[in-house]
Amino acid sequence: MAEKITCTVNGVKRTLELDGWEKLLDVLREKLDLTGTKRGCDDRTCGACTVVVDGEAVHSCTFPARKADGKTIITIEGLSRGKELHPIQRALIEAGAVQCGFCTPGIVMELYALYTRNPEAPEAEIMDALERHLCRCTGYEAIREGALLAQKYMRK
Repeated sequence: MAEKITCTVNGVKRTLELDGWEKLLDVLREKLDLTGTKRGCDDRTCGACTVVVDGEAVHSCTFPARKADGKTIITIEGLSRGKELHPIQRALIEAGAVQCGFCTPGIVMELYALYTRNPEAPEAEIMDALERHLCRCTGYEAIREGALLAQKYMRK
């Protein structure tokens, strides 16, 4: 039996018809064509699917889409302004923390939620947030450096 939900995605109010089984990741990628959110593990292990729901970073691969009703969702597509990158994106690039880029959207969204909630997050809290993400290409040192640079950019 189909059900309808209404949510705001990247600043646009959307009404969606669901079958009820869909995860938020499925809706974002397949119904809204927001493919920047990546499908990785489907079990909350890798973090590639991370989006921000009402200010909190969530793994969209296990988040029931029906729970998005009435929520505000931000995906990686909602951060940049045209060709102008968000400061977090810029910082990760400058730090050399992007190689294949598969994990990058999830890391960016994790940091966005953290720095929006706590711009002065201590390094230990930043590292805790980054531990929810797997990267198979870069050394985690570059990601750490990019996260700290992003924090500096976000303060400006």
